[in-house]
Amino acid sequence: MKALLRVSVLTLAATITVAQTDSKPASSRKTSSRPAASAKEVQDLRDALAAQEQQMEAQRQQVDQLKYQLQQLLDATQQANAAAQKGQSSADQAQSTAAQAQQSAVEAQRLADQASSSAVEAKTALSLVDSRTQEQDKRLSAVQDLLSRLRFTGDVRIRGENFTQSGIPDRNRARIRARFGFDGKLNEDFTAGIYLATGSLGDPTTTNETFTNFFDRKTIGLDRTFITYNPIAHNWLSLTGGKFAYLWQRTSVTGDPDLNPEGFDQKFSFNFSGPVKNLTVQAIQLLYNENSGSAGASPVSAQDSYALGGQASARLQFGPWTVTPSYLGLKWNRPDALLQASAFAVGATTTGAAGPPAVGPFPVPGEGQGCAKGTAGLPAFAPCAFASNGMTNATYLDPAGVPHFYSGFDYADLILNNQIKTGFERLPLNLLLEFEENLDAKAHPLDSKGKVISSIGSQNKEYGVDFSLGQTRNKNDVQFGYAWLRQEQDADIASFGESDQRTPTNLLQHRVYALWKLRANTLASVTWWHGKVLNTNLENNAALVQKTINKPGLGEPYLNRFQFDLIYTF
Repeated sequence: MKALLRVSVLTLAATITVAQTDSKPASSRKTSSRPAASAKEVQDLRDALAAQEQQMEAQRQQVDQLKYQLQQLLDATQQANAAAQKGQSSADQAQSTAAQAQQSAVEAQRLADQASSSAVEAKTALSLVDSRTQEQDKRLSAVQDLLSRLRFTGDVRIRGENFTQSGIPDRNRARIRARFGFDGKLNEDFTAGIYLATGSLGDPTTTNETFTNFFDRKTIGLDRTFITYNPIAHNWLSLTGGKFAYLWQRTSVTGDPDLNPEGFDQKFSFNFSGPVKNLTVQAIQLLYNENSGSAGASPVSAQDSYALGGQASARLQFGPWTVTPSYLGLKWNRPDALLQASAFAVGATTTGAAGPPAVGPFPVPGEGQGCAKGTAGLPAFAPCAFASNGMTNATYLDPAGVPHFYSGFDYADLILNNQIKTGFERLPLNLLLEFEENLDAKAHPLDSKGKVISSIGSQNKEYGVDFSLGQTRNKNDVQFGYAWLRQEQDADIASFGESDQRTPTNLLQHRVYALWKLRANTLASVTWWHGKVLNTNLENNAALVQKTINKPGLGEPYLNRFQFDLIYTF
């Protein structure tokens, strides 16, 4: 481009020079020696000058055109240079942009690789989380399935009590009871349950805790735990083992309502249509003392204590009347273990020795009723009689000083439980009749000195009636009732009898009660216990032990015990 421009300029300059040489006036030339010109010659000269001027004008125009072209060429050259410079700058910028783009592409590739790696890690983590979530879902599903097969139950009871008896200072106390547990199906054929309850560990006949001992914490223990086999294919069969609630028809005569026996039960129950709705037969094995057979122990004392028996019952329906008769036979083997219980078993609060010489009593950190107090010849310190409400059965000491029950215990218990529908659905009529006899009792009792009273027959029977009207199933249900009990000294074992009546055995007891279902889960009740010792001539009777009379044979004043309960069930 520069060489072409240089040639164009040189050509233009030569052209201008020739034109200027040709255009010099004639006067500047050498004067001719020719003579003066004629008019024609002058005219020709003029024409020649005019033609020359035209030629010069044409040359000037040509020069101007060449100048214009040169100026355009210069402008084009400048524009080309500027464009070239701009193009070079754009090329540099494009190269820089390309290099930056390449660097960005490399960085983008790196980020893409990192993102791909992160995506793989995230996918792996997500797979792991999903696997764990599935495992947790399976576990949660298993827990939900287990919970759906369980039934949680329990109750809280607040009680106020008042005791009045002629010649004895009045007594008032407040008590609380709490129970909680669950039972449910382990699978199609097995069920199980676990229940906890408050109460002294040394007293199985109550779950109450008294408001005392300076706000200390109250004891909670294992109240029940059991497994029952009741196969679907043979639903008439039920086998239970553990510590369970009573599985047979009974009253508080043969066992306190809060006591849960331990052992095994086999029940065979068949349902029918017609007047006979059900027939049930069951076998019972209760284990109440295991002896380790320590060295030096006698063959008898080294053996376990247990009860064996059974019950047959039926449910009959005749129109509005439903009656459930039952007969229980229960033989207690080696009950003397109850008279030689350890300090732990009786919940002893003191220890010592009767002597001679007498030692103690010394306080120990027990929580319970301790040894049965004031009974004839029984020790005041453990090992001693296990009887939270007093030992009222007849006892004696052998030549070695070992205590024994005077009678054996073999229960024959007949119960007729009746319910009659009235014209009011919420007011059924309930009537329970009971007769219980200890078939292994002695023919005659012992007096307060431990001698046989031949003029009195065997003290082995119990008679009971419980009459009520109403029920406590639904909100605002009410029930009113009266119960009467005559229970002789050796009719049953005092250690396991009803804890709220005047005395475990040898008593005449009246009970009046009223209940009101305030809510579906709240019950209010009031109970009046009105009882006294039946025969104050007998050994170990409560009137002499507690000194409510000053000599045998006197009639004991009635003990009035009022209970006001509020029970919340869940």
